Amino acid sequence: MTSATHNLSQRFPRKRAFITGAASGLGLACAEILAREGWQLFLTDADSARLELVTQSFLRDGASVTSYVCDVRDADALESVVGAACERAGGIDLAIHCAGVAAAGPFHVTTSDDWRWVLEINLMGVVNASRSVIQRMARGQGGIIINIASAASFCTGTQMSIYNTSKAAVVALSESLMQEYADYGVHVVAAMPGFFQTRLMESARGPDRTLEAARRLIETSNLAAEQVAEEMLWAAARGSTHFVYPSRYRWLWRLKRAMPQRFQKLLPRLLKRRA
Repeated sequence: MTSATHNLSQRFPRKRAFITGAASGLGLACAEILAREGWQLFLTDADSARLELVTQSFLRDGASVTSYVCDVRDADALESVVGAACERAGGIDLAIHCAGVAAAGPFHVTTSDDWRWVLEINLMGVVNASRSVIQRMARGQGGIIINIASAASFCTGTQMSIYNTSKAAVVALSESLMQEYADYGVHVVAAMPGFFQTRLMESARGPDRTLEAARRLIETSNLAAEQVAEEMLWAAARGSTHFVYPSRYRWLWRLKRAMPQRFQKLLPRLLKRRA
């Protein structure tokens, strides 16, 4: 048993987890780690076919899993899903909000539809899920909420204005919730991982040249979703509020907080060096 899941299981012996964007990437990696340690899983994703494959795989392995096809933009649907999960399990101990999309390109050619699409999923999806989960945690024994932002929330490189903005907003939301619900026993984590292997670019919007560059960064990353998930769960278990990973991004995060103006001047060279 890993230290992360051991500590989480000790704190939450009923072991009930709710995950959005659970059919691939970081959401799936978290679900796999928790399933191995006997957690009861409630998984959501908008991709019904992929979610069904994931669910059947978990069931064949003997995991306790219930899945719901759900678009995180639909607040009423999410409220219904969270309500059904809580009714079935008696509550939720751990919520991981992973659903997300990407768009890229020069700011002046981005469209209102592009902005609306990304913000409704990346930001409002987290808002909708957090609202449904947090009120139940606050009325019960508390819990942990992990909101997936990105290192793009502070490494605000060029031609990524939509994505950067959506992820920076998730960090601000998470920090607000940390303050507002700490007295109710709800611990919130703002997760800001750097590039790792994921299917994020499959649905991404933007100019082909820009998207291809982003795909190369993801494909050449030696960081697997499973490694990010393990480190993130460990950070949540030990009470961290901000998860920045891997270590080179933590250095950038601290640099920006200490010297924001100098950081902006250095950022193009720093990103090129780490690409």
